[in-house]
Amino acid sequence: MPSFSIKPPSDYSLARDVCSYGYFLLAPNRWNVKDQSLSRALMLDKEIVGIVISQPKGSGNPLRVGLDRALSANMKSHAEAQIRRMLRLDEDESHVREFHKVDPRWKRTGRARLFRSPSLFEDVLKTVTSCNVTWPGTVHMNRRLCDVVGRSSPSGLLTFPTPQALARTRPETLRSRCRVGYRDLRIIELSRMFAKRDPEVRIIEDPNTPDDLLHETLLSLPGVGPYAAANIMQLLGRYSRLPLDTESVRHGRSVLGYKGSSKQIMRRVKDHFAPFESHAFRSYWFEMWVHYEKLQGPANTWERDTTGTMFTASQLKKLAEAAGHKPPKLPKPPRPSKPNASAEGRAPIRSVIRK
Repeated sequence: MPSFSIKPPSDYSLARDVCSYGYFLLAPNRWNVKDQSLSRALMLDKEIVGIVISQPKGSGNPLRVGLDRALSANMKSHAEAQIRRMLRLDEDESHVREFHKVDPRWKRTGRARLFRSPSLFEDVLKTVTSCNVTWPGTVHMNRRLCDVVGRSSPSGLLTFPTPQALARTRPETLRSRCRVGYRDLRIIELSRMFAKRDPEVRIIEDPNTPDDLLHETLLSLPGVGPYAAANIMQLLGRYSRLPLDTESVRHGRSVLGYKGSSKQIMRRVKDHFAPFESHAFRSYWFEMWVHYEKLQGPANTWERDTTGTMFTASQLKKLAEAAGHKPPKLPKPPRPSKPNASAEGRAPIRSVIRK
């Protein structure tokens, strides 16, 4: 099988840094627990290639990218750009050190990078399919989108649908075969915007767009509300806003030990992470992720079609009760050295949006 290597940052761990965010469990991604590798297919212009990413010699060593077909130098470069985006290889050791300086709780384990998709479009669609639905529903929608509208590589690995393919898909197909429900027309409208590269898309893709304008532009997209906008921002490397939802309330109650109404708890959760300023999302997310791992085991042992479908509020509650889980004593968040100035208006850590 053809292959090539990618040199990651010296602290990069494939198992830790891929299995760091729920999208690694969504099709067409498949984390292979047995050999600790990630497989899927990529669209390279009009060509398709199946990839298997591994790190044979462990953390800090080169990544091996196995291919199910030979690629030209140009196509190989295109594939590497998508992989670098997906694995956040543009966030080097200095970015990680900056986060650990603000929140040293994660320095020992090295947690800092959050897995995402090879393209902004895929990230946006996965966010839209995660709103107002249980996690198993999100898993199922993404699997059906890939099965019905995605394309297959020579070895049978699937791509995520392109904006052009979804823009041509009938709403009835998305609703009946992909089970996206009310999202059908919104998905098509979003796909048309990305296929045509509307001005809103160019604003979102521009790493120099200020956070406030980015947030406002995201809110103008079909199917994107405050939760989705904040989540898409972190997928762009803008970590200052929290995607607060019912899961945030559950975290406040079960992990932070807060009491009160959902509105009160959500406000306290927001205040709890305010001191982390431009890194607030990462601190928030890793608190939740560690809790999930205490209940389900290390994320790199989760199978997509079994453990990966079990994250519902009722299931997590049952697991916590069975384990006799009590809210952990978490270190008090550090206070900012200066007033929370411009936390919403600047983004010291920005991912390079690869076009």
